[in-house]
Parts: sequence; C-alpha cells; structure tokens
Amino acid sequence: MPITIRNLGIQPYESTWQDMQRLTQNRDAQTADEIWITEHPAVYTLGLNGKREHLLNTEAIPVINSDRGGQVTYHGPGQLIIYTLIDIKRLNLGIRSLVTILEQAMIFALAQYSIIAVARADAPGVYVNDKKIGSIGLRIKRNCSYHGLSINNHMDLRPFDHINTCGYSGLEVTQLADLGVTVSNAELAIPVTQAIITALAK
Repeated sequence: MPITIRNLGIQPYESTWQDMQRLTQNRDAQTADEIWITEHPAVYTLGLNGKREHLLNTEAIPVINSDRGGQVTYHGPGQLIIYTLIDIKRLNLGIRSLVTILEQAMIFALAQYSIIAVARADAPGVYVNDKKIGSIGLRIKRNCSYHGLSINNHMDLRPFDHINTCGYSGLEVTQLADLGVTVSNAELAIPVTQAIITALAK
C-alpha cells in the first residue's frame, strides 16, 4: 500500500497534533500510512515522561504537554519536522525498529551533505560531534504510530539554552547551517522521506 506524503508548510503544533490523533483514532486496516512534512512556530513540548524541572527559563515561548514519548524539546521555524503515521502491526514493526528507521533516515540524509552523524544507544536521536541534531518522539496507539522526528536545519538555537534538551543537562545542539550546509527544509525532507519509505518497504 503506497504511503501518502503531505507537505503541510508551517503549522501550529497543537492543531497538527490533534489532527494526528484524529487520523490514528479513525483509521482502520485499509487506511494508508502517511508522512507529514511540516515546521512549527516556536514552542516547547513536554513528552509523557517529561519533567518540568527540565524547563529552565521558557520566557514567552509556550509549553505544551504532549502525548509523545521522551522529555522536553524545542520546535521552531527552520527546523524540519517529519511525522510518521504508520500502522506498525501491518508492517510487523516493533517500536524500537521504527526508532532505528527514523534515526538511520536522518543519518542517510545528512550524509548526502557530507555530514557524518551517529545514533546513540543511550539516548535516541542523531548526533554530530556529540551535539544533537535530530530528535525522535513517538506515540503508539491502536498499533499505529504518530509524532516522529525533527532535524535542526537553519533555526535560532538559543531557545535550547533554556531547557535541559531531551532531559539531559548540558546537552548541546547543532544544525546544518552551523555545519556549513545551506538547504531548504523542502529539499532536506526529500532524502529523509525517501529513506523512511525505502526502509518501510523492506
């Protein structure tokens, strides 16, 4: 069954999240999987396991309690967001396998721009020189996934200074722009989504 790809442009976090919940709640065994490509206005999101003590000084940026996994992170303009609405039971995928697919998709995409990135067993996501460039947060409901990944592309990274990113004190972040790569989110999304689709088809 082909995967539907939706390019949503810049969308509010909360309404996009509600749309993902609605699709997941209403889908059945015949519903096509979807990949949503988007970016969000500035927002902090706190995952299901998130502790407010990791919010150090959020100032005027709103904080939303989300139902994804993980701790606290920041989303903002210039960060590529890819949401994966996947029937993992139909594909016989475990949650760890899906996390690995998303990590490897980011690593593959970054390699197209000569950026060497790695995944870490102790902290999901993707890192360049020990700085986090890609994050993953998922929710599984009714054997289907929603939420997905984010890659820091060309954004203001300063809001990360006001949180313990992903629950780790002192964890630094980086982005493609700081690594000498200038690329639009639309272009960056192409190798990421292609890598995800290829992996899901195996």
